[in-house]
Amino acid sequence: MTLEACLLVGVGGAIGGASRFVVSDAVGLRWGTTFPWGTLVVNVTGALLIGVFVGCARVYAGAFDSPLTRDLIITGVLGGYTTVSSFSLQTINLVLDRRAGLAVLNVIASTTLCLIAAALGYFGTIWAVGGGA
Repeated sequence: MTLEACLLVGVGGAIGGASRFVVSDAVGLRWGTTFPWGTLVVNVTGALLIGVFVGCARVYAGAFDSPLTRDLIITGVLGGYTTVSSFSLQTINLVLDRRAGLAVLNVIASTTLCLIAAALGYFGTIWAVGGGA
């Protein structure tokens, strides 16, 4: 680990964290906060973006495939953007609020949609640029 890598992760984390705050808040204002829609949207879009980035790295290599770019984008920006800790706490709070059905829905929706989004991002990128799987 180099100082440059640490700085890139820190800068990326700040960008990702601020982006998460903006997106999650906007979604919560639009769709309400009874169910953690904002966190779900952030995690699914983050999974999609990780898939797109990895697809670009496979097809284009170069800048997309450099360790420092991965540090900045995947570890920093997307690591700061996605919110597994928030997802976990919100799920526990739903259970504590006696909304076990919503808690189960949150776990199933988050897991399923994030896996689908990551796969769509990756394979969609590969397909769009004709790079093969």
